[in-house]
Amino acid sequence: MMRVPSDDENDAVQIQHGNNPDDPFIITINCPDKTGLGCDLCRFILDFGLCILKGDVTKVLCELELTIQRLKVTTTPDSKVLDLFFITDNLELLHTRKRQDETCKRLNAVLGDSCIICELQLAGSEYEYNHGHGISLSPMLAKELFQCELSDNQVRSQALSSDMKKLKKSNVTVDNSLSPVHTLLQIRCVDHKGLLYDIMRTLKDMNLKISYGRFSPNAKGCRDLDIFIQQKDGKKILDHEKQSALCSRLKLEMLHPLRVIIADRGPDTELLVANPVELSGKGRPRVFYDVTLALKTLGICVFSAEVGRHSASEREWEVYRFLLDENCEFQLTGVVARNQIVNRVRRTLMGW
Repeated sequence: MMRVPSDDENDAVQIQHGNNPDDPFIITINCPDKTGLGCDLCRFILDFGLCILKGDVTKVLCELELTIQRLKVTTTPDSKVLDLFFITDNLELLHTRKRQDETCKRLNAVLGDSCIICELQLAGSEYEYNHGHGISLSPMLAKELFQCELSDNQVRSQALSSDMKKLKKSNVTVDNSLSPVHTLLQIRCVDHKGLLYDIMRTLKDMNLKISYGRFSPNAKGCRDLDIFIQQKDGKKILDHEKQSALCSRLKLEMLHPLRVIIADRGPDTELLVANPVELSGKGRPRVFYDVTLALKTLGICVFSAEVGRHSASEREWEVYRFLLDENCEFQLTGVVARNQIVNRVRRTLMGW
């Protein structure tokens, strides 16, 4: 067992190894309670749990506790790649020479001989302009990307694959009869990567507190959850409209936690991926990594990429735009080929 102390003597993180090599680790966390604590913990676990490949730039940035706020990737006419990462330092030490040198050293070690130059600069006015204006999408593109329902029509780029159709079977019920002070939330749904994070994020955004929860093991691809919750004032959820809104929101988040479409940008092909941003302003971890990994397995190169924020459907979204390189082995034209790209990216994001 390993114990990681914090600044407070009463706070600690314990990591217990399994008895056998294949057994899971048990992480025990002792800390003050707060609304959204479960969501924050799930985000951290999801973030670290996705470090599955060696030699990933985003993995190094995560290990250095650097957060990517925006990203721009472009391919120059001489086939070189320029990656611009707009980052913030969780340790607030990036202004020091030691921290800057450590960051460049770690990135150079990962990139090796392929790296021509790696340097850190204070972002200028162009970042403030882009950050304030966000990503611009046409009304038609935004409507398809942020629609609430997935289509069964196979012509659409968000058409449901057989795996995604299973998500429609999710069931959410509310029961106030088992506890005098808690509302029992019962969920049965298809398992996916980040499921617990999506549920906790939703409860946090709706200002609901979790008093107790039980998360069953994966059984034939499904999960059962029993969660005892309260409103911020410590009372049950007795209002039927609030109960209905909670169930509908959870079903939507489990059916459609990430949006993936493919579209034309003039003569070129563009892949767009979007995920909801928490009310705290934090986005979903490792989306960029998963998308580029999926494209790599298909043999598709990225000509340029961009990450930014967009407001739609009364909430803020993190939007990833990938302009795909036409000069690759994979055929980018045709409905079947495009659906294959969307399905591969979505399956990678969902951990299937």
